Amino acid sequence: MTAAHILAIDNGTQSVRALLFDLAGNLVAKDQVPIDSYTAPEPGWKECDPEAFWQAVCEACQGLWAGTSVPRESVKAVIITTQRGTVVNLGKDGKPLRPAIIWMDQRRATRAPQLAWWWRTAFKLLGMADTIAYFSHEAEANWIAENQADIWAATDKYLLLSGYLNYRFTGRFVDSVASQVGYIPFDYKSGQWAAKGDWKWQALAVRRGMLPELVAPGTEIGKVTQQVAVQTGIAPGTPILAGAADKACELLGAGCLTPELACLSYGTAATVNTCTAKYTEALPMIPPFPSAVPGHYNTEIQISRGFWMVSWFKAQFGLHERQMAEARRVSPEALFDELVNAVPPGSLGLMLQPFWNPGIKVPGPEAKGAIIGFGDVHTRSHIYRAILEGLAYALREGKERIEKRSGQAITRLRVAGGGSQSDAAMQITANIFNLPCERPHLYETSGLGAAIIAAVALKLHLDFASAVTAMTRTSQVFMPQAEHVPIYDALYKRVYCRMYRQLQPLYQEIRDITGYPARV
Repeated sequence: MTAAHILAIDNGTQSVRALLFDLAGNLVAKDQVPIDSYTAPEPGWKECDPEAFWQAVCEACQGLWAGTSVPRESVKAVIITTQRGTVVNLGKDGKPLRPAIIWMDQRRATRAPQLAWWWRTAFKLLGMADTIAYFSHEAEANWIAENQADIWAATDKYLLLSGYLNYRFTGRFVDSVASQVGYIPFDYKSGQWAAKGDWKWQALAVRRGMLPELVAPGTEIGKVTQQVAVQTGIAPGTPILAGAADKACELLGAGCLTPELACLSYGTAATVNTCTAKYTEALPMIPPFPSAVPGHYNTEIQISRGFWMVSWFKAQFGLHERQMAEARRVSPEALFDELVNAVPPGSLGLMLQPFWNPGIKVPGPEAKGAIIGFGDVHTRSHIYRAILEGLAYALREGKERIEKRSGQAITRLRVAGGGSQSDAAMQITANIFNLPCERPHLYETSGLGAAIIAAVALKLHLDFASAVTAMTRTSQVFMPQAEHVPIYDALYKRVYCRMYRQLQPLYQEIRDITGYPARV
């Protein structure tokens, strides 16, 4: 009898991966297609033709079959996980009206729909007026309605990338509850579109008829048609299941089902996240995101530029290591770890605050990044180590916020994402958190989490607990080094935790003088 497999399609920010898993959580086959078709019509903008995403999905699937002898008929379901907050406008013919606006895009609407006076009064009394204004001006829908009114008028469906790929696979406008992360009129507590009288309908240009049907993760939403089978190589009739957003899947694929076990994501965006059955706002009035586990929530706190900062450093300052790696035929990452290990813990007092992008509340919309403590002893190595330490400090602060709001201590960490492949980053994280840091058995945790959703939905595993037990495990554990924990703890408490508060007035002055970041 042929073993059962799950095909997970992970459409991330940098690539699309077609991932074939067995029921023990082993990655049986993989193909990866880079996404290199992003455009930036203006500084800070980021767009992509939606068709490019679909073509990358098809290419990755075809590449998968070309590189494996696993029979296609063994695939029991296809499930999709995608980057969050990327939006697609479709006309009545189901075709894109404009390029997708990517989640990293920094454009803002200058005008926004006016809330009714009672909402404005209520939010002002709650101290939330600036947060609501930020939401309205950041919403891609409002920017399109303001600047491309003809396109907005012609928009029949307004979808997240997950909903768009579901449509390409099935012909249905349907999406998972667990994929709804973005500037959309979604009620995170109930897991439904916002009620008719909700303020979000007033704050956004979106109409209810533009949005897809919502279903629970794991719901069958269609089957592979003959046309899609030709394009992707997937066997016709294979069920298509609703998935979840990439961070939700990553948390599940890292094996984090209970709130004392947190997942750190060292990806393009860095996050600290837990899964809980209790609705918990880690930041007051900022909702938790829907979990890949129905009826649960993810208490995520995000550093939006995360390990992008590592890529930034490599591009701006890492030419020597890249050239040396090519000459020595080793990975550049190995040489960058050598850079880190050449510097003592604490980077001789060089401290980095990783707010390269502003936020809603912490950091606030005026925030900027900062590096302080420079001296003539500091080199590129110190800056690189300070980046890794700064990200870990920021995520530790997020962890403590989650603990305070939830009343639940976090006692273990799993670290996922590309940055988890760095031993130096893992050891720094263990030391700064003073907790064991566990590396999952494989890097593709988002895809694995999607596969776990499918395995439970198809009753190939009894429930999420048994699926996580069978399909996830750790490959290595990094323990805190007692000799280094005290210096990190002192730098975190006595310096890092004071940096934003001390620098915030200066950030506001910079913003007033230069106009960056733009005031909403």
